[in-house]
Amino acid sequence: MTFPENFINKIICGDCLDIMKTIPNGSVDLIVTSPPYNLKNSTGNGMKDGRGGKWSNAALLKGYVNHNDNMPHDEYTKWQRKCLDEMLRLVKEDGAIFYNHKWRVQDGLLQDRQDIVEGFPVRQIIIWKRKGGINFNPGYFLPTYEVIYLIAKSKFKLAPKANAYGDVWEFTQETNNVHPAPYPLALIDRIISSTQSELILDPFSGSGTTALAAIKNNRKYMGIEISSEYCQMAEERLLGKKDKTTLFNYSPQTLFQAS
Repeated sequence: MTFPENFINKIICGDCLDIMKTIPNGSVDLIVTSPPYNLKNSTGNGMKDGRGGKWSNAALLKGYVNHNDNMPHDEYTKWQRKCLDEMLRLVKEDGAIFYNHKWRVQDGLLQDRQDIVEGFPVRQIIIWKRKGGINFNPGYFLPTYEVIYLIAKSKFKLAPKANAYGDVWEFTQETNNVHPAPYPLALIDRIISSTQSELILDPFSGSGTTALAAIKNNRKYMGIEISSEYCQMAEERLLGKKDKTTLFNYSPQTLFQAS
């Protein structure tokens, strides 16, 4: 089974695990993604549905479309490990996964996502910081950072001179994106431009930021997103960036038909 050419440069609407399982081993060069953080499972005053708190007017209070972001922690961890298993299978021997997540403290215990990434070939941790922000909680300092786990296959190398970047980055938060949890285009541009990868996959594609960064760097992309609303959002963002249709409605029968 080979990767179909007519499947490249598409946002595929469907469940990422279902779709990734149908893709052959070693089909993509790079994976850049940020999964839902399970924020509504928080024990703090942040994402409490109907309880106010610092995010009382935030879009994520209602959860994502097609995902309420409120799984039992053990179940969430197992789900993410299954996703990483598939991602690692899909990248080539000189490929890598840039897995963006957020650390937090729950009931006095640090959730540093070690229970998710343990056993995977984590090569480095990159910290990226959002410029600015407002803190409504007097109990702690303004949270501004997230972490990227660089999970690399043995032959992965950065593009020439990209190793001059440090491992702490700073970017301005996206303000013109209606998705409830966008990450900065400049962040993904930094990642993609730091590699020589040709085909980039984002299994949690959201509003299509990874696809936009891939186009900006003249690379091919493949996005997977379970929400048809976010798929449409990505299509609208990609409109004018290329001529091809960007949406592909997933079904097991049609995904890998011979082209």
